[in-house]
Amino acid sequence: MSAVVVIRDEGHFQTELANAGPKLVVVDFTASWCGPCKRISPFFEELCAKYPRAVFLKVDVDECQDTAAALSVSAMPTFIFFRNKTKIDRIQGADTNALEEKVKQHYGEEGAEEEDAGVKGFMDLNTFLMKAQCECLNEDDEHPYTHCLTSGGGFLQSDCDEQLILALAYNQAVKLHSIKIKAPADKGPKTLRLFINQPNTLDFDKADSMTSTQDIVLTPGQLDGSVIPLKFVKFQNVQNVQFFIKDNQSGGEVTQIDHLSIVGTPITTTNMGEFKRVAGKKGESE
Repeated sequence: MSAVVVIRDEGHFQTELANAGPKLVVVDFTASWCGPCKRISPFFEELCAKYPRAVFLKVDVDECQDTAAALSVSAMPTFIFFRNKTKIDRIQGADTNALEEKVKQHYGEEGAEEEDAGVKGFMDLNTFLMKAQCECLNEDDEHPYTHCLTSGGGFLQSDCDEQLILALAYNQAVKLHSIKIKAPADKGPKTLRLFINQPNTLDFDKADSMTSTQDIVLTPGQLDGSVIPLKFVKFQNVQNVQFFIKDNQSGGEVTQIDHLSIVGTPITTTNMGEFKRVAGKKGESE
């Protein structure tokens, strides 16, 4: 059974983050004198047993002052969530329900780690989507875009004709490395036009006529979830991305996407250099 790992020092913390790779890492920043920390500690142990594909770490802020300072931890308990050494979320306070909800949110489905591990050093950016600011034009009501952002069944399907515009917004700036698409060889997308950092969702006329960030023509063989590289230098600071799916492989009226994975990394990542810089400024916080 998985057990909570007690962190000894900054080097140990970095090693655990690196070894976890694409697995979810949940870090409990605690202190021996903190009453709420003591109350939630048994529940944190239970979560470790309940979610075996995640890694649970405990950091005493007095013993690991550099680590706490680098992550601007000023109140205990604070729980910070990582994946691929990248900070993806945080929550403060000894609220058991809120903590478990965050774990569930980021835990992912069975096999999600293998999906993420497809491109070394990068991750599926679905974690960072602001769902309230995402939308899809011409989606079928029974097959909305949310179905294609997870690999757990369901699919996105167009409604009136073969064209789709999928607009995705992130909660922080990200770099896009590649995309992976699973779709039927006949109904899958063929011509993709990508646009970044648009103030509003494009309409179909603009998406057809504007200069795109990148155009991609897909073959049926690329619709098996293979990595489709993007022009990485053009996708270095992305707040939102829009996909205009112009047509499909067979020229039919219905386009279908079973799974779309956008692979990249947040611009703000956790690395040793960042920790060393901040470690010299103890007592400072955001």
